[in-house]
Amino acid sequence: MVGSIEHAPDAPGGVRRVVVIGAGPAAHRVVDALVARSAAGSDPLEITVIGEESHAPYDRVALSKRLDGPVDLSLGHPESWHGTVRFRSGTRAVHIDPKAGTVAIARVRAASPAPAAAPRAFREEESATEPGNGLGATQLLPYDELVLATGSSATVPPIVNAAHGRVYRTIDDVDEIVAATGILGERLGRPANVVVVGGGLLGLEAAGGLHRLGARTAVVHSGRWLMSSQLDEGAGQALGRIISGEGIDLHLGRRPTEIAIDASGSVTAIVLTDGTRVPADFVIFSIGITPRDELARAAGLVVAERGGVVVAEDCSTSAPHVWAIGEVASIDGSCVGLVAPANAMAEVVADRIAGGDAVFPGIDDATKLKLAGVEVASFGDAMGRTERALEVVYADPARGLYQKVVVADDAKTLLGGIFVGDASPYASLRPLLGRELPAEAGAYLSTGSGEAPAGGELPDDAQVCSCNNVSVGTVRAAVVGQHGDHADGCVELGALKSCTRAGTQCGSCVPLVKKLLETELVKAGKTVSKALCEHVTLSRSELFESVRVLGLRSADEVMQRFGAGLGCDVCKPVIASVLASQTSGYILDDGAGPLQDTNDRALANMQKDGTYSVVPRIPGGEITPQKLKVIADVAADYDLYTKITGGQRIDLFGARLEQLPEIWKILVDAGFESGQAYGKSLRTVKSCVGSTWCRYGVQDAVSMAIGLELRYRGLRSPHKFKLGVSGCARECAEARSKDIGVIATDQGWNLYVGGNGGFQPAHAQLLAQDLDDETLIRYIDRFVMYYVRTADRLQRTARWIEALDGGLDHVRDVVCDDSLGIADDLEQAMASHVDSYEDEWAATLKDPERLRRFRSFVNAPSTGDPAVVRVRERGQLRPATLAERSGDTAVLVSGPSIPMRPAGSGSEV
Repeated sequence: MVGSIEHAPDAPGGVRRVVVIGAGPAAHRVVDALVARSAAGSDPLEITVIGEESHAPYDRVALSKRLDGPVDLSLGHPESWHGTVRFRSGTRAVHIDPKAGTVAIARVRAASPAPAAAPRAFREEESATEPGNGLGATQLLPYDELVLATGSSATVPPIVNAAHGRVYRTIDDVDEIVAATGILGERLGRPANVVVVGGGLLGLEAAGGLHRLGARTAVVHSGRWLMSSQLDEGAGQALGRIISGEGIDLHLGRRPTEIAIDASGSVTAIVLTDGTRVPADFVIFSIGITPRDELARAAGLVVAERGGVVVAEDCSTSAPHVWAIGEVASIDGSCVGLVAPANAMAEVVADRIAGGDAVFPGIDDATKLKLAGVEVASFGDAMGRTERALEVVYADPARGLYQKVVVADDAKTLLGGIFVGDASPYASLRPLLGRELPAEAGAYLSTGSGEAPAGGELPDDAQVCSCNNVSVGTVRAAVVGQHGDHADGCVELGALKSCTRAGTQCGSCVPLVKKLLETELVKAGKTVSKALCEHVTLSRSELFESVRVLGLRSADEVMQRFGAGLGCDVCKPVIASVLASQTSGYILDDGAGPLQDTNDRALANMQKDGTYSVVPRIPGGEITPQKLKVIADVAADYDLYTKITGGQRIDLFGARLEQLPEIWKILVDAGFESGQAYGKSLRTVKSCVGSTWCRYGVQDAVSMAIGLELRYRGLRSPHKFKLGVSGCARECAEARSKDIGVIATDQGWNLYVGGNGGFQPAHAQLLAQDLDDETLIRYIDRFVMYYVRTADRLQRTARWIEALDGGLDHVRDVVCDDSLGIADDLEQAMASHVDSYEDEWAATLKDPERLRRFRSFVNAPSTGDPAVVRVRERGQLRPATLAERSGDTAVLVSGPSIPMRPAGSGSEV
């Protein structure tokens, strides 16, 4: 021990003294639980929390948010601890004596001030510091109960020059990494090369965050696929495909052996087991955790062979009145670095200290998060290790999508699952773990609806929040209230989260919590808020009708009448879309420009490398050789990558912002117009060749498709929508996978509605059959306009129909039978759109003021980026990845390698 010993004053009579060593999430949870129980009438407590960091307890799960900028990660509300808890930040426990019931603590001498954006601090107890030894005077704290929540440290591999690496464990670690990335970039005049060792949760979060900061990032992982401890090979490969596609280099199945440094001591590379040298300006280790059990070891407590303080099912250690929770606790032979088990241990200890008999319920290793922008989730027996387990798998490598549901050999009992790329089924499936599924397992995957099949409520004892062990019944009871009439219930999402803790940790269960809330309110006859956001209290459909009835024509008018504040990225695009669908004006005029999404502002789709794609409209897929030649000339002249889309159009990739008007002019002069591939509007009307050429065709599918596309082009809507027209029942245009499908019969046309692709595919359903041309178009007019007016923000037609009271039958009543008496109004609104349509590309070219938007810089109407390097892919140029740019040659996907031009010599290879 260092320094003199100061004895803390004795606690008042009858007050039990609890000392918590550690100030992480587990410590915060046990203190919160102790405070709550003390307030409820258990023995009065005096709680002291000892934390080495200068910060109050913060959310380590959300640590990667600090990579994007200063953000407060504090857990809970600091004021809730005042008067009950003394928090000693910047203080280290240096010795514990279980026999005497004391903890020796010393103040840590700070090497540098805490960052200005650090989380809020609780009330602190100051101590004098002594220079020279890193610790201040030692103080002896007596305790009646001691909780070890010391957590873990980041593991550093025993390799050459390991001391030159960094770790990714605390707020200070992350802030130092962000600062180093910027400083190195400025000093070197190029993006910093960062290598992350470890392809697990934290490692991938670090790599993704640094990649967003502009660093050239690589990941080294010993497993053959990423997250090899949590994901099977199929899921890991899918995750790796997406992450490498973002420009993060992966070195899998290899370990580091050395950090290479130069004569000045600066890091230059990391050397792998196969001799590969990966360029590096600094290295981050994220290969696992080592329990901080040194205090327990020194005090003679039983410690597990692989580290961690051994605890029983009540989280007690081998010493009386000493408990261990979180990552430092070894239970059933292992230490677990997840939120849910740590919270469960904290609750057990709080209950035991209060005189209860709680026991640890077991390890729940379910997890759902977004890594480097990719949704990843797993739960239960994700690897299918249970004897005779069955795996239902859907994999789409091209989309980076992998989904697996594991069931018992009865094909009904849910055992676990893995989701990569689209984790939306997780919320529906996780509460059903160990139960019989109400539908076939495949119905939950993207080949089905991706959502919980209709029917069958979740039972009350199903778990909705694994982090905080909250059941469905607890959420329902909180909504209903003590008296069962909702009068004192939690009827708002924020209040419901606060009073149940559901959704307050990782947040993955919030959609399900919200759904439970709304279901209970509807049952009680309550009105469920459909507000767009905090700035606009109206739903999208209410806003649409209000704007229409009042005849509002500008964004300022709408915000002044129905908005509050400046708006946000939720309500602004909705307002712009509502105005555009009613006024048919130029979407960037009248103050609407700043409201639009990035793609709508550019009238083109931004791609991941910052360039844009151009998609001219090709109605019905019909095009002349002359027009094909124009597209080919544009692609050749501007070196654009070309691709035929799934909607029978040609996509031209790689145009810079200032090149867009030049390209548009050539296309417009040749008779093309915008294909609105960038907007929430009609995309395409796909068709087969119909009776014009096909010997099976019974109707002119091409002419009908062209007519429909020209009729609905440019119409802004809640979400993008597509049509398909098939000339016979063979369905070559795949019309039933479209929002509106038209299939020819020898009696006329059959009209299908509510189909769509994406992550939640759905087949369209028959609305009406054997229609003539005029009736068909009239019904489609009504359907589209009714959808535009009443659907929620970003709601596809399939989900809109499902959400309507009465579903498809209601739609049929409105569209075919005019049950609401609005058919004429809907048709007139569509006619107004058709009559006032103007091509947005042509409108931009005619107006010099509008053209000013398409300059990269105000004083530079034309510019190129010499840092943009391109390589060939199957014979066409495309942007190079970071890996391809990092060497001396640009690597071709197909063909021989070619030397890169020297810096400043041009933008292409």
